[in-house]
Amino acid sequence: MSASFTPVLSPLLISLFKGVLYREDDAPAWQILIEQQTGIRDYIQLLGLDLMLDEAEGYAYLCQSQQDDDARTGTLPRLIPRRQLSYPVSLLLALLRKRLAEFDASSGDARLILSREQLIEMLRLFLPEGSNEVRLIDRIDNHINKVVELGFLRKLRGQQDALYEVQRILKAFVDAQWLNEFDQRLAEYAVQFSAEEAK
Repeated sequence: MSASFTPVLSPLLISLFKGVLYREDDAPAWQILIEQQTGIRDYIQLLGLDLMLDEAEGYAYLCQSQQDDDARTGTLPRLIPRRQLSYPVSLLLALLRKRLAEFDASSGDARLILSREQLIEMLRLFLPEGSNEVRLIDRIDNHINKVVELGFLRKLRGQQDALYEVQRILKAFVDAQWLNEFDQRLAEYAVQFSAEEAK
């Protein structure tokens, strides 16, 4: 990549290193990404990273290279850490992915918007019932906030009631094969929840 590209690509690369780039959030940066993606891929490959780009859904992000047979990649330290998710957060991601698949199959809309109450009810069905309802809701709110922090939900501003948009990048992290095993995973989560609650 030549030095002449640096002023244009540097802010874009920094944005990608910080997280997901959405077309709707930054149309000029998105256009540069589309036009210069070959140079960007060449550059980040030196760092052991891959560019994941979904033009149809309008998002892009960086991930650790999967080329295990490449000797250079194997010796590089990880730039993008793996995140260990709690069972409730993993479960909420699975439930959101399933809801997104159902929404895409039955609706012509592009955006899936859910209320805080809908999110709570989705997760509450799989949590053991306790005597302290307030504590349970607080825990669910914490799980929702974690999913927002991870970038799979976006809280909508200017709404009297809490509304969240399910981000389509969730489809890249929870794929169709994962969804096919959904019922089995729910059974596993139920066992894990019971074990956690027993502690």
